Amino acid sequence: MKAVVVTASGVQIQDVPTPTPKANEVLIHVRACGLNRADLMVASGMAHGRAGGAGTIVGLEFVGEVAGLGAEAESESGLQIGDRVMCGGAQGWAEYAVTDWGRAAKIPDGNVSWTEAATLPIALNTMHNAVVTAGRMQTGESVLIQGASSGVGLMAQQIAKHKGAGLVIGTSTNAVRRARLKDFGADLALDSRDPTWADQVLDATNGDGVDLIVDNVSGYTVNDALRCTKVLGRIVNVGRLGGFQGDFDFDLHAARRIDYIGVTFRTRSIAEVREIARQMQADLGDAVVQGKLRIPIDSVYPFEQVTEALAHMKANQHFGKIVLEGPAD
Repeated sequence: MKAVVVTASGVQIQDVPTPTPKANEVLIHVRACGLNRADLMVASGMAHGRAGGAGTIVGLEFVGEVAGLGAEAESESGLQIGDRVMCGGAQGWAEYAVTDWGRAAKIPDGNVSWTEAATLPIALNTMHNAVVTAGRMQTGESVLIQGASSGVGLMAQQIAKHKGAGLVIGTSTNAVRRARLKDFGADLALDSRDPTWADQVLDATNGDGVDLIVDNVSGYTVNDALRCTKVLGRIVNVGRLGGFQGDFDFDLHAARRIDYIGVTFRTRSIAEVREIARQMQADLGDAVVQGKLRIPIDSVYPFEQVTEALAHMKANQHFGKIVLEGPAD
């Protein structure tokens, strides 16, 4: 089968063996793939700071038809051959990919295209976990989404609004993208490169600060984020677009008694990931079916143009999701 493989000279489309599903796995005939920031690291030969290694197949998010089921997956998943599913996993940019049955969910509406479905699985699971589970957001609370014009950021805003947030603030350093945040749930859109952005958050919250920050930026924003988080508020560290390291005001963190929570799928067990997917589906499944939660598609690339798709993401000029079509049959 064809797959996007890491090589010493960058990613290349190569012929590799078709995977065989283990007992807990579902085999997917891939029709489209979503691009995520972590894919850039894997494609460059690095996986979250560690060598990914030549021969690694890229791809954390993919959709397609069920083509095979391991014994456990067949008995536990409720899936059948031919079902249209959206998946998170690994090594998904290929003709066929496998994932744990708990990470494969039926696409809720037959009218949803493959490219539309490819925008959803990682954003839904990541941001439901960040906003609702780790962030403990309650009805009427104020929420700030850092890096709100990314796919996951746009989904976080919508989830916060759907769950009854009283005030949703989104940040983006790009003026054009920032202007579009209000179409996806933001009541106020700010530029985190503006030295006064934290003051603007405090002004909007009567000087108290927000109850919850879902942070896709980190790095240079962290101390201002501490400053504009309410006493006993929460910050959930999801991404690090602004840098993996930075100064941290420990005294301010302690004085405001902030819960600073780190989340990642990298260190979660299969059981934890299954539970995250189950909770998301139970809480947001109806909203997804009704089309209330969506991510705009920035661009769609043929499978053969994977290097162009990765370059577009690296340029950081997109709004919403970049999608890679699956290999032609």
